[in-house]
Amino acid sequence: MKKFFKEFKEFITRGNVVDLAVGMIIGAAFTAIVTALVNGIFKPLINAIPMGDVTGLITMLRPAYMIDETTGAKVIDLANSVYINWGDFIMAIVNFLITALVLFLIIKAINTFRTNAEKLKGAEIDKQLKAELKARGMNKKQMIEYVAQQKAEEEAKAKAEAEANKPETTEQILAEIRELLKTK
Repeated sequence: MKKFFKEFKEFITRGNVVDLAVGMIIGAAFTAIVTALVNGIFKPLINAIPMGDVTGLITMLRPAYMIDETTGAKVIDLANSVYINWGDFIMAIVNFLITALVLFLIIKAINTFRTNAEKLKGAEIDKQLKAELKARGMNKKQMIEYVAQQKAEEEAKAKAEAEANKPETTEQILAEIRELLKTK
């Protein structure tokens, strides 16, 4: 039982679980904002599209009528009628699209931040080089990019040297011999 609680504690305190909990809370709050935007602004605009003898974007399956007290006319009672509210369906789609777009933008920002943080960790700048680059007028981001570029160039040079020093294969040697024989 003690082992179970220890494993559970490790699971709960793991960064991903805490991040997920924070994301769920923020997502719930954001969903409330998007729902208010969609229901309060977009839905009235879409439901204003006239369809048949009832205003709004609905399909009446079984109408229920009542008498309007002010005019005495027979009107449709939406509370007791059976109908398909296409406006609600369209609003659910709009709600989903807005939420997905904002979630995409948030994840993109987080990934950009993580990528830049990894570059920052990977680009260790010694104090002398940092002072030299600062004297050139570079800011921190430019310094990191400069060091990353230098590192990439060094790696490419090392790779080219390794390729040049790589022993030739038998086929390469035979091809060179054939070329030499052709020229003579």
